[in-house]
Amino acid sequence: MDKIIRFTISLPEALLDGLDKKVTEQGYASRSEFIRDLIREKMIKDEWEGGYDEVIGVLTIIYTHHQNDLVQKITEVQHDANVHIMCNTHVHINHENCLETVMLKGMADDIVSFSQKISALKGVKFAKLVKAAVPIS
Repeated sequence: MDKIIRFTISLPEALLDGLDKKVTEQGYASRSEFIRDLIREKMIKDEWEGGYDEVIGVLTIIYTHHQNDLVQKITEVQHDANVHIMCNTHVHINHENCLETVMLKGMADDIVSFSQKISALKGVKFAKLVKAAVPIS
């Protein structure tokens, strides 16, 4: 486990009040936990924007499986992808709709491109890419 270092920051009172409100609303144990999450989130965002390191993402899609050849097109995009598909889950929501999650690893631009290709297919009703990376402690 990493050594914990304490440091002090100065904030305007209104900003501190807003911070404390968020800490309470979101159920954090302390300001430190909240701020650690903010820092991790910013670092992950920077990794995605920098494009130099491998990142991970989860693409969630909902689509109608009755759309002509849609399942085949989704499969083709996945097979032709320039990313590593680590896992794919498929759930039947109802008679018309399916939900899939695709866990991806690769370069940020390649993951975004893959997600856009899937999202653009006719019959895809919803698509959302969650951008992640392995955070520093």
